Amino acid sequence: MAKQTENIGERAAETTTGLNPIIGVRPGELMKSFGVVMAHAARQPAPFARHFADYGKDLLQIVTGKSEIAPEKKDRRFQDPTWKYNPVYKYSLQSWLAMRKGLEGWIDDSGASESDQVRARFILDLIADSLAPTNTLIGNPAALKRLYETGGMSLVNGLKNAYQDIRHNGGMPSQVDTRPFKVGENLAITPGAVVFKNEMLELIQYKPITDEVFETPLMIVPPQINKFYANDLSPDKSVVRFLTSQGMQTFAVSWRNPQKQHAEWGLENYVNALIEAAHAILKITKQKKLNVSGACSGGVTTASFLSELTARKEDIINCFTLQVCILDPHFDDSEVGLFVSDAAIEAARKHTKKKGILAGDELSRSFAWLRPNDLIWNYVVNNYLMGNDPPPFDILYWNNDTTNLPAKLHSNYLDIYGDKRFAEPGNVDFMGHKIDLTKVKHDAFMVAAITDHITPWRACYRNNHLFGGDVEFVLSKSGHIQALLNPPGNPKAQYFTNPELPDDAEEWFAGAEPQQGSWWPRWVEWLSERSGEKKSAPKSLGHKAYPPIVKAPGEYVFG
Repeated sequence: MAKQTENIGERAAETTTGLNPIIGVRPGELMKSFGVVMAHAARQPAPFARHFADYGKDLLQIVTGKSEIAPEKKDRRFQDPTWKYNPVYKYSLQSWLAMRKGLEGWIDDSGASESDQVRARFILDLIADSLAPTNTLIGNPAALKRLYETGGMSLVNGLKNAYQDIRHNGGMPSQVDTRPFKVGENLAITPGAVVFKNEMLELIQYKPITDEVFETPLMIVPPQINKFYANDLSPDKSVVRFLTSQGMQTFAVSWRNPQKQHAEWGLENYVNALIEAAHAILKITKQKKLNVSGACSGGVTTASFLSELTARKEDIINCFTLQVCILDPHFDDSEVGLFVSDAAIEAARKHTKKKGILAGDELSRSFAWLRPNDLIWNYVVNNYLMGNDPPPFDILYWNNDTTNLPAKLHSNYLDIYGDKRFAEPGNVDFMGHKIDLTKVKHDAFMVAAITDHITPWRACYRNNHLFGGDVEFVLSKSGHIQALLNPPGNPKAQYFTNPELPDDAEEWFAGAEPQQGSWWPRWVEWLSERSGEKKSAPKSLGHKAYPPIVKAPGEYVFG
């Protein structure tokens, strides 16, 4: 049972919060697409009649025990042997599968456009998955066995879990047991100190653990959507700890969690805050240049920061890294993106402007309903039907430690969908200059993840051709957050490389070679070549102009 709970946590960790629900999916868009398919079906009743007849034939085969309809082998919901050998449960499962098969076939023959078919299939999948027999106690043989084995205590525990979620989690099933974790005690514990602080961020300098360090420091820019300590999670997954072990002078930004009074904080404010932090790093390390790394929405901020410094002719950057980040979003990057429209963008903008912030818990709930199998129904079964506690998983603890987005920054993110500021250089004013990434000539290291549905790798690949410098692109064989938390030693870890960067992502992948292991060592080797000479590690943190303020992980992380 512990293994099953662990698997649930691992699957959920692959669906951590990203940029998709910043826009959201409006019910009107869902129904509009569904209506288009229905209209096509009404005008062409023959396909519907044919699939309805096929559905009837499938049911007859099921009732007579002749049906060979079976779930996919990877579908963990139906692993219990009862689904195969008990005729009642086998009938229930096959009837449900036949219904899905009929609906999918009907959509394929509806005559609707491909995009409308994708939208309709997405809607029907949500409906069908909610009706899966495993989501009810009587329909789930594993849950009934557990009820019998525990003398009814699994049901009692499930009701308790449901009651707690109604009271404390907005009625959503809890994804993680938070009790084993505490930031600053067993998460975010790499030694360091806050050496600079302004209204929007704290800058943490980490204590060197090698006798010598590279001259050029590295500044890590996390997403504003989540708290910074994904970079310093448990010690075995901490990229900060790995970087310091390799002699990197490592600094990390910890963004403040904005509240309603910070509604006017926009991308310009965040870039200015980063510029202040960068100058503090240069002062502390007595260097003229630094390296910078940004991930997800932090990559959007980093790109804006780089463009602004270039426009100012302020040559303080040596090289940069972008991880699982999309700078040129297209609506067709994912099936969820197909629901995005100008009306949806404006509705999202007005909603946040009225409230002053896009609340982190609201963002998480929105995203959960876009991935209900992994983020809702798995937990309904585990927490309520089986009576288990959710898994104590560090990644999920971090993901549920939500942050808000100020209304103006949210609006700025929405603008990127329409104004194409990074893809069409010289057209958008920003901080008194035109955004033009082609003028950013620094060497770049780009990371994407092959099973990432939050920032799909083909969309990340477009970043390679937006900048003016040399680029190395690495594709990790994992999902969004697991690609970043990729320490050496995992025998399953793999990534792909190809020194050529053709315009087409598929062409790049066709010529890519698999590399075993984590991409972290390759990144550090790349950084090392762009981090100057080695020197004796500083004996203390900070500088007389920037003395340590408070120990890492700082104070903003608790806001």
